[in-house]
Amino acid sequence: MSAGERRQRILEILCLKRQDTYSNLASEFKVSRETIRNDIMMLMCSYPIETVRGRYGGGVRLKADYQPYRKALNKKQVKLLVRLSAQLAGDDLATISSIIFQLAP
Repeated sequence: MSAGERRQRILEILCLKRQDTYSNLASEFKVSRETIRNDIMMLMCSYPIETVRGRYGGGVRLKADYQPYRKALNKKQVKLLVRLSAQLAGDDLATISSIIFQLAP
């Protein structure tokens, strides 16, 4: 597994669990804690990841408001798209309608 693949997998784990420890991640990937620490530092450059100090509650976590797999529009966004679609026709109307249909909650 390359470093990039490992980092992607670490991000996926954090998205699911929301928090984990360096030791658990090191054990899961069979690498050192230092390697995990370096991976986390690299991920922190692009994602809202924070470290938490503490013997039992410490580790690394995603910020609470981060929604990595958000694929839905909120109601206000849907209403705006519906209003805008009234001004469209043909392929443009079909395109915006498909967006509304796929992403509406």
